[in-house]
Amino acid sequence: MPAPMAPMLATNGPLPTGGNWAFEAKWDGVRCLAGFDARPRLWARSGTEITVRYPELADLVLPAGTVLDGEIVLLHDGVPRFELLASRMHTDRPPAALVARLPVTYMVFDAPRLAGEDLCALPYAERRARLEGLALAHPHVLVPPSFDDGAATWVASRELGLEGVMAKRLSSGYQPGVRSADWIKHKHEYTMDCVVGGWRPGARRIGALLVGSPTDGGLVYRGRVGGGISAATERHLLALLAPLERPTSAFAEQLPAEDRRGAHWVEPLVTVEVAYGEETMAGRLRFPRLRKVVEDA
Repeated sequence: MPAPMAPMLATNGPLPTGGNWAFEAKWDGVRCLAGFDARPRLWARSGTEITVRYPELADLVLPAGTVLDGEIVLLHDGVPRFELLASRMHTDRPPAALVARLPVTYMVFDAPRLAGEDLCALPYAERRARLEGLALAHPHVLVPPSFDDGAATWVASRELGLEGVMAKRLSSGYQPGVRSADWIKHKHEYTMDCVVGGWRPGARRIGALLVGSPTDGGLVYRGRVGGGISAATERHLLALLAPLERPTSAFAEQLPAEDRRGAHWVEPLVTVEVAYGEETMAGRLRFPRLRKVVEDA
C-alpha cells in the first residue's frame, strides 16, 4: 500500500520572532507518517512502508482515514539516542527481546487527515488543537507540547540535550511533500577542542581528520572530521602534520576498519576546534566539521 501523502518538510534558518509562531522540540529520529484503515500502517519519509519494524505500535487504534505525522525516536533517560535507534530502524520483524530492550516512542506533531477529513488547508493552530483533542492514550505514543516562546524553548531544549527547535507558522497549512518556510528548523551546535591523531585521504589530499581527546588512559577517539576543510586549511594542516608522521596509531583503542583504512598516523600535537551536533553515548561526535586549527594550544 503506498503512503497516503509525502510529509511536509522544514527549511533551515534562525528562529523567527513575533507572535505568529509556535515552537516545538526537534526530535532526532525517523520521520514517520501513520495511516489507519483496518490497522495502523507506518511509512518513512521515502514512502517505504515500515510497519513491520515497530510492532509496539501495532495496537494503536484511531478512526479510519486518519493520517498522523511525527518522528519515531528511541529514548534513553528521556533523550532521543539515534545510535540506539539505528539497531531498530533497519530490522524488519524484530525479535521480542530487542523490542523489549529498545522500545521506540512515536512523537506525533501533526494530523493532516482525521477520520477521512482532509485538514491540510486548516492552519497549524487548528490542526494542533484537533490533534490534542484525540487524547492519544498509548504507552509508545506521545504528543509533545508546543510553546509560544521561541527563546525559552531554545534554552530548554539545549539544557535537555535535544537536537534543536522547530518553528511553525500558526497560520500555515500542511503542504505535503513541500519544503516550506512556514516550518523552520534550527539545530543546536556545540564545539570541542580535539587533537589530530591521523588523517585519511579523500577526493582531495585530506579526506578526513581522525581526532580524539587526550585522557589519562591515552587518546580517546572522537571520530572522522571531513567537513569544513577549505583548500587553504588543507595546505596549512599538511604543513603541520607532515613532520609529525609516525608508523603506528596514537589512539588508545583500535579504530573501526573503515576509519583506519589508508590512514596516515601522526604524533598527537595539533589541536583543532570541531563543531558538532551531538555526542553519542560512546563519545563519538555526530555531524562534525572543522571550525579552525587552534594555533596556541
